[in-house]
Amino acid sequence: MTGRPNVERMAAPASPVAAARSLAPRAAEHAAQGERERRLVPALVDALAHAGLFRLCVPAAVGGLEAPAGALVEAVEAVSQGDGAAGWCVAISATSGLVGGYLPEDSAREIYGSADAICGGVFAPKGRATAQGEGFRVSGRWPFASGCEHCTWLMGGSIVEENGGVRMLANGMPDVRLMLAPAGEFAIHDTWQVAGLRGTGSHDIELTEQLVGNEHSASVFGDPPLQPGPLYAFPLFGLLALAIAGVALGVARGALDELVELAGGKTPTGSRRLLAERATVQSETAQAEARLRAARAFLYDSVGDAWDSAVTRGEVSIEHRASLRLAAAHAASTGADVVTTAFRLGGGSAIYERSPLQRRLRDAHVVTQHMLVAPATFELTGRLLLGVATDTTQL
Repeated sequence: MTGRPNVERMAAPASPVAAARSLAPRAAEHAAQGERERRLVPALVDALAHAGLFRLCVPAAVGGLEAPAGALVEAVEAVSQGDGAAGWCVAISATSGLVGGYLPEDSAREIYGSADAICGGVFAPKGRATAQGEGFRVSGRWPFASGCEHCTWLMGGSIVEENGGVRMLANGMPDVRLMLAPAGEFAIHDTWQVAGLRGTGSHDIELTEQLVGNEHSASVFGDPPLQPGPLYAFPLFGLLALAIAGVALGVARGALDELVELAGGKTPTGSRRLLAERATVQSETAQAEARLRAARAFLYDSVGDAWDSAVTRGEVSIEHRASLRLAAAHAASTGADVVTTAFRLGGGSAIYERSPLQRRLRDAHVVTQHMLVAPATFELTGRLLLGVATDTTQL
């Protein structure tokens, strides 16, 4: 079902960030093929799995890396510098590993414990789960299941129904649980005909009356994590937003690198000077570089402050959570602006399919559409900054 060969078991490298940086050129090499085939090239998937990048957030107790939040973002950023689709798939599967912190260790080890384990899926509650005995009968269809064709396990957010109605939590919210099953239990619908991030293969996945045991379900809203580490004190959606921001930063860095290479060798039509020798290009490149570095510094500064709080206090405050989401949304929007500048300065050369700049332009703007970094995030964080009463459940 996954379409992947068996992966040789091997120890993850001491530094996942170093491994991600080393794999970025390979991601760039396979980017065009991945876009044509609308999925990551299997050889690249295997390399990312060997490096442990799909299990960055899996608890160490069950064989995962349980990497610090900053390392997660930096690894995603590094891979995305090579190819945004590859970095996106790392971001989604890595953060899917956070669910392992909410599962009993035996179940988490079953799902995430092997070296070639790749979990993915969709948190949005598009499914219905009827309580039945020691588990749930689950049906649903979930769009945007990135990397579903190479995953070993998949999950879908589901609203729990009991006694003919929706089961409610003590806080008055519906009981939404993540339902996990082997990837082969899901139907995959070929729906991923899109403008950008085509290589992520984010098709629809579906379950129909599938029995899922209690041990393969988790509530990230109603239950506290079972793992004690600082990684699991972070808000799950906040970490996902940070990982998406890492994609935006990496795509933008790659675009500026490609602009510099292009500008150093291109003489525009009707000119005797290299593109790099034009004053306008020099000024706009410098400003784009400054914007990208500033957005990156804000993001990592916010991550560092929140991580310190998680380590010393075992929690991440609402203020820190708001800062994380604001920094992530800012990184996504700034990244798209920087890539747009690089594409425009690249001139006619950038419009051809052979130019990575046109793919990065499309990828960067698709990143900004993710609900966790979309423009509405500025409204959410703005309300908090202004002291307006705000629902922070999903912050």
